[in-house]
Amino acid sequence: MGHIDPGTGERAVTEPQTETVAASSPEAGGKNGRNKEPRPVGIGFVGWARWFWRTLTSMRIALILLFLFALASIPGSIWPQRGVSDAKVFQYFEDSPQLAEWLDRFWLFDVFRAPWFAAIYLLLFLSLIGCVLPRTMAHLRELRRKPPAAPRNLGRLPQHASFEAPLTVEEAAAALRAKRFRVITGPGWVAGEKGYLRETGNLLFHVSLLGLLLAVGIGTLYGYRGNVLVVEGEGFANTVAAYDRYMPGPQVNAESLEPFSFTVEDFQATYIAKGEKAGQPLDFEARLKVEDAPGAPVRDYALKVNEPLNVNGTQSYLIDHGYAPTFRITDGKGQVAFDGPVPCLVVQPANFTSECVIKVPDAQPEQLGLLIGFLPTTVPVGSEWVSVFPGAANPTAQVYGAFAGDLGLKDGRPQSVYELEPESLKKMKPLVMKADPLAVGEKLTLPDDMGSIEFTGVREWIALQITHDPGRMPAFVASVLAVAGLVPALTVRRRRVWVRVQPEGENRRVEVGGLTRTEGGDFDEEFAEIVSALNPGIPNPGVKDAR
Repeated sequence: MGHIDPGTGERAVTEPQTETVAASSPEAGGKNGRNKEPRPVGIGFVGWARWFWRTLTSMRIALILLFLFALASIPGSIWPQRGVSDAKVFQYFEDSPQLAEWLDRFWLFDVFRAPWFAAIYLLLFLSLIGCVLPRTMAHLRELRRKPPAAPRNLGRLPQHASFEAPLTVEEAAAALRAKRFRVITGPGWVAGEKGYLRETGNLLFHVSLLGLLLAVGIGTLYGYRGNVLVVEGEGFANTVAAYDRYMPGPQVNAESLEPFSFTVEDFQATYIAKGEKAGQPLDFEARLKVEDAPGAPVRDYALKVNEPLNVNGTQSYLIDHGYAPTFRITDGKGQVAFDGPVPCLVVQPANFTSECVIKVPDAQPEQLGLLIGFLPTTVPVGSEWVSVFPGAANPTAQVYGAFAGDLGLKDGRPQSVYELEPESLKKMKPLVMKADPLAVGEKLTLPDDMGSIEFTGVREWIALQITHDPGRMPAFVASVLAVAGLVPALTVRRRRVWVRVQPEGENRRVEVGGLTRTEGGDFDEEFAEIVSALNPGIPNPGVKDAR
């Protein structure tokens, strides 16, 4: 008897076992003495575990998981991601709250931290390990194995030629070695084989993929990233408290951060001024004063989109920018309650129309909350005011709403600096609703002796993503090796050649046979060159195809 092993697909033979059962026993089928049909034997937990492992580590499953890994990365480029574009995620919730809520349930704003992405990643990692390591060991054994001896009848091989020439076994072996074949000789025959680089490249590609996954894992454990918004004229020190959003790896602590700092001296955005492409950006540059460590000399650095600041492996990328108009707010008692820049969120990227929120908790006699629109290049359109260019050619600030009352800052709940809480706004008294735009230097007086708002100037802000990824360089090396492994894997063919030489006669009869071990490989031209090298007296020997 036998059964099929689900792991190997081979029939396993087992010794027949017999058991004598009394005819009168219930197991024997009662009075008639009929035995019950034998029940099939289950493979058990170990058998199922072996089957699962062999299925997971098959090349087919590895390719499927690799495809799923690439497919699972696509949502990360479709929807904005937290930690990279927090402002766009916030805007998505503002524009489509119901859709954003469902997307967030499936982690589509945190794709690379999602449990389903981690499951694909880990399964692919295990599959590659179980697939690559056995193949690597088999390939190493194959490299040490000598080419097989010549078959008795070379005429049955796909490539075959015969001729008469004064050729010896040693000369045939030398000719094959000159063409970089691995050669062994025997009595009257020579065997050569080459093309091992195909499997070497294939394994290098898969090992590099494994290294790439490992590098990503190292970066996740020992790396960190964070986002910070910095206004012109202000600075940043690489400490946990300075980040607007900080995402450390499990093995990262506060002492792991590189102790550098910088000040944003200036930011310049260049746009096309005329023509059909007017308003399209040309270049972005932030000029920084960088201090690599406390007490280190200060150096200048021009930060651009694809030219991050690098301080001992910590990269600072320029990912966004916007305007930060400055205001001076005087309360009802004549005291300056606020004086400084206010970062605004861009609501129309084509012309950089932006919206700002100012909360003035120190204003007297009541707290103030302001909703302000910023227009970089302002022109009137009917009764409205719009921006027609992203550059600050004619900047104005338009107060959409001014409110007095309790801002709700004392109840201990965190609030966004980019919005007024709807619940608090309902309890506040409206003072101004959509006033005329203010040019730089102009002032708006609030009613009921609540003070005034003065538009004092325009600055710009930059958003930075600061990352430390120790797996970045290993990932780059693994990617290069993967591409290098693909070249021989796709171009090199595994092939074998045998030569038989009759031991007697001046012009000995020589038979040459060859085959390629790669499906679809064309061996005709190379085989003809080998025959010509073995018989240089005949420039175009007759090569017979014995298929």
